[in-house]
This record gives sequence, structure tokens and C-alpha cells, in this order.
Amino acid sequence: MIQPPETVHTDSRRVSCDGASDIRAAGACKPAALGHPRVWLEIDGKGYVECSYCDRRFVLTGSGH
Repeated sequence: MIQPPETVHTDSRRVSCDGASDIRAAGACKPAALGHPRVWLEIDGKGYVECSYCDRRFVLTGSGH
């Protein structure tokens, strides 16, 4: 079964994603090797932004999404 993309709530309009937060949480020593290149994303007026590599959605806290 395919898991839906992760949603991350944040207070910052500028966020970074390397696709490896789940791997870090598991205690891996080199998480970026299994993620994707780090990208910086800007949350616009919609109140959220999605990573084009892993589809992780970053939602601005208080935006209603």
C-alpha cells in the first residue's frame, strides 16, 4: 500500500526539504544518501508548498490547510 505524502506544519514561510526526515527519525547515520537533494521552498499566499521531489507538503501554521 502506498503511503500518502507527509504533511509538515511550520511557522516559517521559507523551508528546506531533503526527503530524509523519516530516515533521520529512524536513527540512520547518513540520511541524505537515501533522500533527495536539499531544496529550499517558499510558502506563498496559498498557505502551503509541496516539494517537487517527494511531494511532502509544508503548511504554514494558521493558514487553515
